[in-house]
Amino acid sequence: MVTLSLAATVFNPVLPSTNEIIWSLLSFVVLLAVIQKFAYPSIKKTMDARSAQIKNDLEGAEKRRTEAEAILEEYRARLAEAKKESNRIIDEARQTAESLRRDLIARTEAEVEELHRRNAESLAIERARVINEIRTDMAELALDLAEKVIQANIDREANMALIDSYIQKVGA
Repeated sequence: MVTLSLAATVFNPVLPSTNEIIWSLLSFVVLLAVIQKFAYPSIKKTMDARSAQIKNDLEGAEKRRTEAEAILEEYRARLAEAKKESNRIIDEARQTAESLRRDLIARTEAEVEELHRRNAESLAIERARVINEIRTDMAELALDLAEKVIQANIDREANMALIDSYIQKVGA
């Protein structure tokens, strides 16, 4: 019978052979030493430069933000000052308009009073003129009536008729 000793040559499909493990480990150590000697300083320098650039950018952004806030605050102060100034100008304009309105009203009232005074004077002058005309006319009429009464003083009935006609004439 044939007995094979399978225990000495066991084949494991997952685990590589011992010499492959040794050579792989040796290659990894050599590659790690080469990377650490040549590539790592360059990578570290690049990473440090990038980190410094990001830090500078953040500081610059913070500085610009602070400057922008200062400018914004200055603009807000200017805006508030401009609003105060515009309110002051508006108040002055209102006061000036109110003063002009009062002056205009006072002048208008003075003109109205002057017109009333002139009208009253004109009315008084016209009234005096009319009264003088009426007096003159009445005197003339009285003289005419006296003449007629004297001419027709013959009887009482004629005098009464003459007075009635005179009254009708004056009434007309």
